Amino acid sequence: MIRLSEVIREEGIILNLKAEEKVDVIKELVSKLKGLKLIEDEAAFLADILKRENLESTGIGLGVAIPHARTKAARELILTYGYSRKGVDFNSLDGKPSHYIFLITAPEDQKTQYIIALARLSKILRREDTRSRLSKVSTTEEVVEVLKDVE
Repeated sequence: MIRLSEVIREEGIILNLKAEEKVDVIKELVSKLKGLKLIEDEAAFLADILKRENLESTGIGLGVAIPHARTKAARELILTYGYSRKGVDFNSLDGKPSHYIFLITAPEDQKTQYIIALARLSKILRREDTRSRLSKVSTTEEVVEVLKDVE
């Protein structure tokens, strides 16, 4: 079984997102992944994430957004996270800004792992206690610990 705490890239976590607009937040997260050499082609990767985002909002409500896509630009299943204190408009189902922004991607041939990770993440982020704990973390290690605890 896929464990999100083992998939998340701690070095890719951004605890204080600078960007204030949806596309800029996605670019900030993608740029961090590119800097870590976790994606092949930043432009193609970004285009695939934004293409998916334009199909339907990935703002699931409760302050959570999960931009995601399968793409040729990803080498493996990748999960990263950014927190926005102010919140970002992701056109969420509940109309509220997103603070907890998890980005998931995988190569096109890893559909099963990708879907499982997306479903597991969505399920644990619907829990108020998970979101509350994430809002209080001060280190990237604590983000991983929260995921370990709630899985």
